[in-house]
Amino acid sequence: MTINTRLYPLLATIAIFVIAYALSYTQFPAMLSTRVVGNLLTDNAYLGIVAVGMTIVILSGGIDLSVGSVIAFSGVFIAVVLRETSLHPLMVFALLLVLSTAFGAAMGGIIHWLAMPSFIVTLAGMFLARGAAYMLTIDSVPIAHPFYDLLQGAYWLMPGKGRLTLIGVAMLLTVAVGALIAHRTRFGASVFALGGGEQAARLMGAKVGRTTVMIYAFSGFMAGLSGIVFSIYTGSGYPLATVGTELTAIAAVVIGGTILTGGAGYVVGTLFGVLTMGLIQTYIVFDGSLSSWWTKIVIGLLLLLFILLQKGLLRLSQSRISAGHA
Repeated sequence: MTINTRLYPLLATIAIFVIAYALSYTQFPAMLSTRVVGNLLTDNAYLGIVAVGMTIVILSGGIDLSVGSVIAFSGVFIAVVLRETSLHPLMVFALLLVLSTAFGAAMGGIIHWLAMPSFIVTLAGMFLARGAAYMLTIDSVPIAHPFYDLLQGAYWLMPGKGRLTLIGVAMLLTVAVGALIAHRTRFGASVFALGGGEQAARLMGAKVGRTTVMIYAFSGFMAGLSGIVFSIYTGSGYPLATVGTELTAIAAVVIGGTILTGGAGYVVGTLFGVLTMGLIQTYIVFDGSLSSWWTKIVIGLLLLLFILLQKGLLRLSQSRISAGHA
């Protein structure tokens, strides 16, 4: 039985995660406890959610640099609106998701109809969202609301006294929904087609304009949802929060096996990419003697490894195509 070459990056990601976890366990047996597993999911919940949206964008051959700023804006928006009004948090969440989705859709529209690179448009979106957060407040605003206390205290006590929190479950559900959308819907098929090239997508019958708008609207929605989760996690809104998260999300997607040029990848791979990055941070905390900068160094090395792997797979597929034509 031959394995599809497109599965290689995903299998490599899973293998690296399992090996890294096994090595960590041999040094620190407590790493396998449900407390560590629960914390791993909780601490990386917001990143996992925004990375699902980033996966869809990268699968289409695009990039979204605005997501970190949208997360920060989301936290500030929620904190300020709850402080200044009597609206219920669920209503504020709904308003925020409408705003973030519309913001993403607007960027998608500009990218398509003005034929502008996604890098430039979303870079402008990054500054706009961060600036909007500063317009609301320049300070950290604590969120004090009984409903937030309820959300922060919601968890399932696993065997071994580990806590599977509400936001950890939210990330897992988001990954499941994202995988369903990417791999089992017509929209997902159009995303993959667009990742193979706009002309190829048109030949396959994909509506390029509508698909592009929906891709960035989805990313905006996920960034807004991530902002909600981040506000629950931190209990505050701060305009300087999540600086550089867009780059971390891109790294998680690439480490998760998605081809940076688009057209190939798996949402579940992104989950393993996020967890691998979280595992590195957890190991450093357990060790106690290593600098936090080692997280950046290891992630950089993993990124380089996966880019080289992608390049090798691209050459392999091209040589197979050439051999087939011969």
